[in-house]
Amino acid sequence: ANINKQMSTYDPESDLSRINQSAAGEWVTVPAALVQVMLAAREVFELTNGMFDPTIGPLVNIWGFGPQGPAQFPEADSLNEAREKVGFARHVQIDADNNRIRKKRAGVYVDLSAIAKGYAVDVLAEHLAAKGLKDFMVEVGGELRVSGNNPAGKPWRLAIESPTAGTRKVHGVVAVNNMAVATSGDYRNFFEHDGKRYSHTIAPNTGYPVSHQLVSATVLHASAMQADALATALMVLGPEAGMRLAESEGLAVWLILRDEDKFRDIYSPEMRAYRVN
Repeated sequence: ANINKQMSTYDPESDLSRINQSAAGEWVTVPAALVQVMLAAREVFELTNGMFDPTIGPLVNIWGFGPQGPAQFPEADSLNEAREKVGFARHVQIDADNNRIRKKRAGVYVDLSAIAKGYAVDVLAEHLAAKGLKDFMVEVGGELRVSGNNPAGKPWRLAIESPTAGTRKVHGVVAVNNMAVATSGDYRNFFEHDGKRYSHTIAPNTGYPVSHQLVSATVLHASAMQADALATALMVLGPEAGMRLAESEGLAVWLILRDEDKFRDIYSPEMRAYRVN
């Protein structure tokens, strides 16, 4: 509840909402945890050359995937106006020494939905570990982190969901100890317009939902916060650029692509050790 009070875009009184409601140039003092998550988001922003962008909020909202909804196809003028407000490096300044943040431009809207849940998982996991617990699973909104073994004394077996809209079934399984798992996909939150599907994953450089073959990206990482952000980043990057990033950074990644009416799996070398099927 405390983390939600700091980082929710749905709570108009949250610390993140105070930043979003502030005037351009106005410093907003926030909790150290929010600064920590903003700095982590900036690292992934830089790692992906801006394809993971916490200031994607105006585009998320204009497409109707934000708190206001509903999902809709925006008008061109509104879309172009929203794009001008997107750009983490250009529009947001972080003063970590004094725990304060400011926007450089009016209308900039920071959305931490793709990283804050993972941070919450890490905080809860570290709290349990500090209490002396060794074998546990923490899950918040689909982001997971496990420690030790499952109740049977074996590695935790975690299912990767089949990326099929309207169904819930297992596509594959990973077996892990002391690891976080995050999956991002385009098969749950989307709408159709003129016969084409538009997902909630929006590319900052175009302003449009992504349109490549990648439908699901799973990342294993020591940190749920990192896994959460990286899974979203891979969905924006697409299969080719995403796998290049995974291989260059040594990430354990499982990508699912849609090939017409069937799915195709590709894995980074680091993922192969965790796959059960």
